[in-house]
Amino acid sequence: MMLRRTFLSTTAAALCTPFIARAQTDDLRRAIDTLPQLHSFQISRGVETLFAEAPRGPGLERLANIKSCSKSIVALLLGAAIDRGEVASVKQPLSEVAPNILPANATPGAGAITLEDLVTLRAGLERTSGQSYGAWVSSRNWLADALSRPMVAEPGGQMLYSTGSTHILGAALAEATGQSLLTQARERLGRPLGIEIPPWTRDPQGFYMGGNEMALRPTAMLKIAKLMRDGGKYEGAQVIPESWVAASTQPYARSPWSGLSYGYGWFLSASGYTLARGYGGQIIASHKARNLAVAITSDPTQPARSGGYFGDLMRLLEGPVLALA
Repeated sequence: MMLRRTFLSTTAAALCTPFIARAQTDDLRRAIDTLPQLHSFQISRGVETLFAEAPRGPGLERLANIKSCSKSIVALLLGAAIDRGEVASVKQPLSEVAPNILPANATPGAGAITLEDLVTLRAGLERTSGQSYGAWVSSRNWLADALSRPMVAEPGGQMLYSTGSTHILGAALAEATGQSLLTQARERLGRPLGIEIPPWTRDPQGFYMGGNEMALRPTAMLKIAKLMRDGGKYEGAQVIPESWVAASTQPYARSPWSGLSYGYGWFLSASGYTLARGYGGQIIASHKARNLAVAITSDPTQPARSGGYFGDLMRLLEGPVLALA
C-alpha cells in the first residue's frame, strides 16, 4: 500500500510540474508586460532554455549595445591574459604592465595603480563617468585625461564607478598582449563560444573602448552568462580559468548606489547572482547555486537606476526567475 501511495504521489507531482512551470513563466511574462523599457529576456537552467522572448526591440538574434556590461567582458580578458602568462599577476602596477600609456603629466601615484585596483573600480582617480563622461570622451586623449585626474581616494580603497578605469585596463591589456581588445575578445571569447563580436568605439589613439559600447546578440549574452555559471567552461571546454571566475565572484567593494558588492568586473547580489550591468537595463547574470543563466536587454537610451527600472529587474531576478529553479 505504501509503495502504491508513493508511486501515485510521485506520478501526480510529475504530472503537475509542467503546469507549475507554465504558471511561473506566465507570471514572468505578465511582469515583463509591465516594463515597456524591456526588450528581451532569456533564462537557462542547466542545458534547458526555460524562457526566451523578445516582446520589444530588434529581437534575440540582432546586435544590442551592452553598454557597461563591457566592463565585465574586459575583466574576463584580464583573466585570460594572466592565464597565458602575458600578465604576471593581477597585483602588477601599471608602471610594469604598460608604462607607455602613462602620460608625462600623470597624477603622482598613477603608475602604482594595480590591475586589481582597475578591475575592481578602486583606482582612486577622479571618476570619468556620470557628469564627467561627456567631457572625457570629448577629450583628445582619453588615457591621458583619465590618468591625469586627481586622486580622490586611496587606490584599492572605495569603489569609484568609472569607465575611465576600465578603459585604462583595456589599454594596458592591449599593450601587454600585443593584441587589440577586439582581437582578444574575438579569439578568447568569440571563437570558443561561437559568438560574433563586431568592432566598437575606439579612442583618438586607436584603443578600443574598455568598459562601454560593445555590441552582442542577446543569445551571445546568454552564452557568457552560462560561462560564468559553469566556472569558465562552455560545452565542456575551459574557456576562462575556473580560478579566475572564482576570484571574480569575491567581493572587493560595494556600490554606494545599488548596494551590490563588486568583484573582478562583476556585481554580486546577496541572493547569489553574479551580474554584468549596463546602462538602460542590459544584464548578463548567473546564479551558480540554482544553475541559472539569464540575459536581459532593454532600451539603451533610457536610464535604469537602482531605485527605478534596474530595481524592477532585480525584483524579477530574485522573484519569478529564482522560482523557476
